[in-house]
Amino acid sequence: MKSTILPEPLKPGDLLQVIAPSGALREFAALKQSVEIWRSRGYRIEISSDIDHHWGYLANKDEVRRHQLASAWQDPDCRGILCARGGFGSTRILEDWHWQINSDPKWLIGFSDITALLWSLYNAGISGVHGPVLTTLADEPDWSTERLFNLVEGRTIAPLKGRGWGGGVATGILLPGNLTVATHLLSTPIQPNFDGVILALEDVTEAPYRIDRMLTQWRLSGVLAKVKGIALGSFTRCEAAPNIPSFNTEEVLRDRLADLGIPIVSDLPFGHGEQNASLPVGVPVTLDANHGVLDIVTF
Repeated sequence: MKSTILPEPLKPGDLLQVIAPSGALREFAALKQSVEIWRSRGYRIEISSDIDHHWGYLANKDEVRRHQLASAWQDPDCRGILCARGGFGSTRILEDWHWQINSDPKWLIGFSDITALLWSLYNAGISGVHGPVLTTLADEPDWSTERLFNLVEGRTIAPLKGRGWGGGVATGILLPGNLTVATHLLSTPIQPNFDGVILALEDVTEAPYRIDRMLTQWRLSGVLAKVKGIALGSFTRCEAAPNIPSFNTEEVLRDRLADLGIPIVSDLPFGHGEQNASLPVGVPVTLDANHGVLDIVTF
């Protein structure tokens, strides 16, 4: 099992940079509210000067977004990178990308399309946070917001409770991400080694047949045979279209995953739903499918 290096805990007064590495920003009010949450905690926040630009559905041209990420990552005064939103586009800036790793890595925080950046950073041996972006943080319940700050400031984070499918208990390295984005990383240089991994997946606005198609690809790829357990978050607005014959999402998940012979816990409170519990990438966790619990082993 491969665990990662955790950046040093954040503390009030630290400088954090806001970038838009994926889709074009539309939710400006939500961004402002979330930035104020960080500032109210005592953090200094710098926002990319061209955060409101767009190039089609992307936040900017690839070279500009790549430069934003590189500048924030290499800035010695910056202690963390806050991603503005998901959408699509982070995989485009990872072509020919190499993380410049020094003795003082910094936090990278986001989810959804940011999965690609988090998994790429995981491959480089650095932990990030699968958690709210700056267009969603202001809508999080208080406990979820506190969990994010507890995580990045070095405090204990509580276990998450879901619905166990049975199958016992497994310990492995947590690898959370968006199912659609993660599926498109298979058989690319960004695909991580899944040996000993507890895979944590969520998604939004994907019809059941599309979830079926993606999970079938995972099965055919052979990587699920390496995974020690699967933690499932919210699959939000993933209903079939009206008046079309279909399985529902839970039926698809059970059909494609329940026969793997590994612990599985569903209905965990992370993803695109009303609560997105922050999860550290690349740390040891225990998944108890008898009691429906995902617990961080060490932090």
